[in-house]
Amino acid sequence: MNLSISLGNLWLKNPIIIASGVFSIDSAPYFPLPDIGAVITKTITPLPREGNPSPRLWETTGGLMNSIGLQNVGLKRFIDEELPRYLELSLPIIVSISGEKEDDFPQMAEKLKDKGVSGLELNLSCPNVERGGMHFGKDAEVVKRIVREVKRASSLWVMPKLTPQAPDIVETAQAGREGGADAVSLVNTFLAMALDIKTRSSRLGTLMGGLSGPAIKPIALRMVYEVAKAVRIPVVGCGGIMTAEDALEFIIAGASAVELGTVCLLNPSVPSEILKGIKEFLREEHIGDIRQLIGSLKTSNNG
Repeated sequence: MNLSISLGNLWLKNPIIIASGVFSIDSAPYFPLPDIGAVITKTITPLPREGNPSPRLWETTGGLMNSIGLQNVGLKRFIDEELPRYLELSLPIIVSISGEKEDDFPQMAEKLKDKGVSGLELNLSCPNVERGGMHFGKDAEVVKRIVREVKRASSLWVMPKLTPQAPDIVETAQAGREGGADAVSLVNTFLAMALDIKTRSSRLGTLMGGLSGPAIKPIALRMVYEVAKAVRIPVVGCGGIMTAEDALEFIIAGASAVELGTVCLLNPSVPSEILKGIKEFLREEHIGDIRQLIGSLKTSNNG
């Protein structure tokens, strides 16, 4: 049984990727690293960020809202202190980067190009920052421009993470491809609100936050299907994946790999369970190579 997949020139032993924001080097002992295809770091910005005021998390029906605000140590400390420990994990490390202006992305890419990382995920979709984030990802021309400049600055593998807030996510995915992206990932969290009726204020320290978890899965799945049909580069699907069946749905819809996020906050051992479930399904269906399953959805047009 072959579980390996290629995302352009990035080879993974299986399609399980840990999404940005749920894994840290200090939490590594809690994750089943041998069963993980790749890890995406917490988003790093050029300078340290303290993040948004608390409370930053709120559990809602079928999901989790967050307003972390990209808290991180900044690029220099990340390279000096955290990255060497990531590279000891012996699996592909994809660094998530973001910035407040377009030039931040190629400048960060240039500084990371010879540091041993496997690639970059461009966070063009965070809904919890005032500058950058989804404001970049909502504009297809900006997406194309940022990807193009990152590719010029570095030979690293590049994958923009797309926002569901974009007017047309297919258009932004195509823009990423035109800019030279090796793959695209989608979707990041949905902009959402939760209110306390007693205080008549937000449940979060900010007015709005990003919604993740099972509630967004059907919409994310539809978007992955639409993008996978339209672009000729690999698609990485994410959004509410909790079980092996969820992951398989995304693969059948056209995703070459999947990112696990919120579920890892509930149980960091879940990647093993999902990988086991995928193997069992392939065995039951007599499928010897997981690549046979990618984009295998049957519709009225294809039987």
